[in-house]
Parts: sequence; C-alpha cells; structure tokens
Amino acid sequence: MRLEVISRIPKGAKRGTPLLFVHGAWHAAWCWERHFLDYFADRGWEAHALSLRGHGNSEGHERIRRMRLDEFVEDVSQVAEGFAHPPILIGHSMGGGIIQKYLEKGAAPAGVLMASMPPSGILATAMRLLWRHPLIFARMNVSLSLYPMVEKPEYVREWFLSEAMPNEDVWRYAELMQEESYRAFLDMLLLNLPKPSLVSTPLLVLGAEKDALFSPAQVKATAKAYGTQAVIFDDMAHDMMLECEWSTVGDTILDWLTDKSA
Repeated sequence: MRLEVISRIPKGAKRGTPLLFVHGAWHAAWCWERHFLDYFADRGWEAHALSLRGHGNSEGHERIRRMRLDEFVEDVSQVAEGFAHPPILIGHSMGGGIIQKYLEKGAAPAGVLMASMPPSGILATAMRLLWRHPLIFARMNVSLSLYPMVEKPEYVREWFLSEAMPNEDVWRYAELMQEESYRAFLDMLLLNLPKPSLVSTPLLVLGAEKDALFSPAQVKATAKAYGTQAVIFDDMAHDMMLECEWSTVGDTILDWLTDKSA
C-alpha cells in the first residue's frame, strides 16, 4: 500500500526514538504539518505523519467508504515497521482509536491520545450528532457517506474548531476535509472497539473542554480505562493540533515525552 508520509527531521542532534502522528476522521497528514511536525523537529524529535489509506495523497480513495478500522491499523504497522526503532505513537480522534487497536498487539515505547475515540466507542458522539442535526445524520446513514458532516465550513467550525479560530482558517481547513469510511464508523460504533486490558504501553490522554465530539467526561473515561489521569485544556475544541493555543498542547506532550525518556 502506497501511503503518504510527511516528515520533518531535526537539523541538529536528534533523539533516537521517532514520533509517528496518526490523524482522525475526515483529515489527513496535513493536520499535523500545520504546526506539530516543525514544533517537535525543532526540539530534536524526528517527526512523521502518515495519511491513512484513502486519505490525503495515499492510495485507496476509490473504496474509502468500505475501509475497516483494522486496515487503518495495518497502515500504522506498515509505516512503524519502516523505522529503525519503534516510534512513539500520537493519535487524534479516530487516530487515537487506531493507536489503541494497534497497541493491543503492536509494540511502542509510549503513546499519546488526543481527543481520542474512547474504548467504549462513539455511540454517545453519534447520538449527539443525531440530536443536533437529525437531517445530516439521516443523510449520512442513507447514503453510507460521512461527508455531509463536513460539507460546510460552519459544520467544520461546530465540530472541530473553537470560536477563536479566524474565519479564513476555518475555510482553509474545510477545503481540506474529505470523505470518510462508513465501515470504520460502524467499527467504532460497536463492531471493533478497543480492549484496554490488552494494552500495557504508557499513555498520555488529552482532551479539550469545548470538544463537540468527545466530551471531557468521555476523555476522562478513556484515561481511567488505561489507568491514568486525563489532561483537559480549557477553551479548546476538538482539533487540538490546529487550535489557536495548539502550542500548549505541544508543550504538554513534549514535557511528558521528556520525562519518559529521562
């Protein structure tokens, strides 16, 4: 499988463990390129972001609606196996769920879950969408397409970005949003949920106070399932790596990684 990987390599001394960033639904590697890749590379971390199959410039767009969550896990495995050392995995939203599934069998020195799909699945999130936008929810299920959720910039702001985000940035990100897998939606709803009891990798769990997809309560439940405490960022929305205060998230991850590697 040909997968897009965007990389930033430190110009000076670098740490031995690379970072691999995994995007969420409707996104691709571009969401990490905006801020995070340069941020971590400038601090000595080799930083890589992949676009899952059917996303960004990776192969597979013709069957994006039918891709299973396990196929996305295979993408992470393919890229991770190409490194000299197992990478630290950093996943956002659906990407966090993919990392949880990967870690049931795969090895990683550490992982970071950002506004992640919880082990209990996305039923509560789906019900939230049904309550707010019943017609959009109906269109998605009749057409087996998740694109209606991001087809307008105002929807992108509502679900992913805070009111502080300038309109021009909202439009920019809205233009980059794409179709998503309906089959993976079903996997995350019920068919293929994470099994925390199989995961021993240390995890940092991060959430956002104003996340319209995964509430702070859901994030805290995720942290509890993995035996840790969640960090919740005030006045921040779902796309934590793109939000105006993204650097506070980067600083928190950097501090945690530094402690782990000390």
